[in-house]
Amino acid sequence: MSEQRTTVGILFGGRSGEHAISIRSSQFVVESIDRGRYDPVLIGIDRRGTWHLLEEDDYWRLDGEVGHSAGTVVVPISGDHGRMGLLKQTAPSAPLPLMQIVFPVLHGPYGEDGTVQGLLETFDVAYVGVGVLSAAVCMDKDVCKRLLRDAGIPIVPYVTVHAHTWATGAAQVRQQAHALGAPLFVKPASLGSSLGVTRVSETADATLDAAVSAALALDQKVLIERGIDGREIECAVLGNETPRASIPGEILPGAAFYSYEDKYAADSLAQTRIPADLDDATRERVRDLAVRAFRAVECSGMARVDFFLERSSGELYLNELNTIPGFTSISMYPKLWEAEGLTGRALVTQLFELAEARRSVRQHMG
Repeated sequence: MSEQRTTVGILFGGRSGEHAISIRSSQFVVESIDRGRYDPVLIGIDRRGTWHLLEEDDYWRLDGEVGHSAGTVVVPISGDHGRMGLLKQTAPSAPLPLMQIVFPVLHGPYGEDGTVQGLLETFDVAYVGVGVLSAAVCMDKDVCKRLLRDAGIPIVPYVTVHAHTWATGAAQVRQQAHALGAPLFVKPASLGSSLGVTRVSETADATLDAAVSAALALDQKVLIERGIDGREIECAVLGNETPRASIPGEILPGAAFYSYEDKYAADSLAQTRIPADLDDATRERVRDLAVRAFRAVECSGMARVDFFLERSSGELYLNELNTIPGFTSISMYPKLWEAEGLTGRALVTQLFELAEARRSVRQHMG
């Protein structure tokens, strides 16, 4: 291994329901690594949370799942000079490569929510993406919306439901939800990829109850949002102290809404339009709001910012920020930057460089 190259760890899989999507996203990252500058270490996390070191040939044979015996079982340890090392569980005296940078290509809980970011902070290792605070905030759609609203960024009206309040005060929640109007969208507060999202077009309590119960089966907190008859506009943001926004793109759902199946099924009819067909003023407003939101929740590195553009009024509503956006072949984040002239290799390289720059700032601040 050349001493001139930087060793980078790629984390993928994980314990969340987005395990398979994480693997697909990591493949784009691995393919895009500049092998003249970086040596990848591939670490798959199975659904139980066990870390596995994979040889590259074994990695490319993964079929949507990091199995319990996917590779050498390892545990992370703190390395020297701000690097993260691995030890074999069966032979703790045999250290494995020390990684100067880690890219946690992990979607959802136990990866995108600040937990892995906190681990990496403890090791004082550079890592791609936002810090602990931003990761936790953006993972919780309720808390994130409150901060965005406080920053003067328009959000969709919603009601928050906790499992315990639903059990004791469902009637009051129903009343608040129906006051929002129809249709409604019910979603878990801390999941991505539209997992557990239900569109409620009827006013019957039984339909709403079923949607809330389905979402509460996946999360202890649920959002009920007013449905917006709008276009789905997405914008990519890249940078640390001086973030920049890409041109906006548009999702054209192949179903009633952009569901998990519509995003990832092989027979999905969903399409993307890059750039989105917007007038100049709207395009610039999307970009401005994306950067404002990025800063409002203290993001760094990257985020994909999703909006609804209401058809009747032309109003923009910020839906959510994704701090580890998808990197699959159909994902908007890399496609938006590609449309700006930034290749996959250049994008991944910039993300590594931003990670190193952010760690240098942390060290300077003590």
